[in-house]
Amino acid sequence: MEKSKVYFTDFRTVAFGDGLPTKLKKLIRRAGIGQIDMDGKFVAIKLHFGELGNISYLRPNYARAVADVVKELGGKPFLTDCNTMYPGSRKNALEHLECAWENGFTPLTVGCPILIGDGLKGTDDVNVPVIGGEYVKEAKIGRAVMDADVFISLTHFKGHESTGFGGTIKNIGMGCGSRAGKTEQHSNGIPHIEEALCRGCRKCQKECANGGLVFLEDQRKMSVNQDACVGCGRCLGACNFDAIQFNENNANAVLNCRMAEYTKAVVDGRPNFHISLVVDVSPNCDCHGENDAPILPNIGMFASFDPLALDQACADACLSAAPLPHSQLADRMADPHFVDHHDHFSNSNPESEWKSCLEHAAKIGLGNREYELIQMK
Repeated sequence: MEKSKVYFTDFRTVAFGDGLPTKLKKLIRRAGIGQIDMDGKFVAIKLHFGELGNISYLRPNYARAVADVVKELGGKPFLTDCNTMYPGSRKNALEHLECAWENGFTPLTVGCPILIGDGLKGTDDVNVPVIGGEYVKEAKIGRAVMDADVFISLTHFKGHESTGFGGTIKNIGMGCGSRAGKTEQHSNGIPHIEEALCRGCRKCQKECANGGLVFLEDQRKMSVNQDACVGCGRCLGACNFDAIQFNENNANAVLNCRMAEYTKAVVDGRPNFHISLVVDVSPNCDCHGENDAPILPNIGMFASFDPLALDQACADACLSAAPLPHSQLADRMADPHFVDHHDHFSNSNPESEWKSCLEHAAKIGLGNREYELIQMK
């Protein structure tokens, strides 16, 4: 198989020269976005608007740059994301839009409308067949996402507490799933509580949207309701004391495979293009209502027609970078009991796993892990 092309530029600029949004426009034009017929077409630009309290999400300026190029090509762009399955500021369309506005994403700032892909309550979805799917036969995708003629992903590449990193495949697969679709992707592993480690702080319970955690008042400990838990892993990221562990060692691997299959459902059969920015590489997802210090330096902007090659290129660039001091990754590496996984993402979040996602994506024909990196100034 011929190597996929991935285009790259760094974040360097010169005084009185072009700014980063203009540099992004040049990158995606060079990467061939103009090959897509967008004349009069509806173009979905999928990105994460960031949870309230989090400031590591992509700045609206980047979304504006992509929307401007789409309009220059005759397209009708709109920014989109689907509602979350957990409590927070994006669990329904009204709160989701207010969150987006508060984080700077408005039609005025981004130059196009903003639509929540799965509707008011996260129930407006369509069943999309997954060709070659092993875990998912029909993916539940937000209707507005699938109604678009052209699909573009704009991704903030960062760490993740379950999937190792949040890249293009996660932005598309998990992000475009309706609330039911997100539940389906997460519902394999069920955690348990290590009572000796549980402090009874109840922070994990605030992250549970499904009644999967029950506080035992007499013991001042948390417990898992096995019938209600969907295995989403939000509690894992909320616990500061490593008291929550998954019963199934392959829970993250299965989540990764389902994410890859959901991504295939979204992109199959229509023009698609993908952009990923490795900037403000926080250790955890932008779904958190906070963001920790970056674990890696700002590396650059990547673009490709191949979502898998794009994730592989971004991961390779991150693994080659030096960890930043005063970060979660640096703290973990300084721990006297540190076990080196020779992988920044696993070293930052030892419970996470990401390689199965890319392996399965290649297996089902989502793209190619072999790529040619084409650098531009």
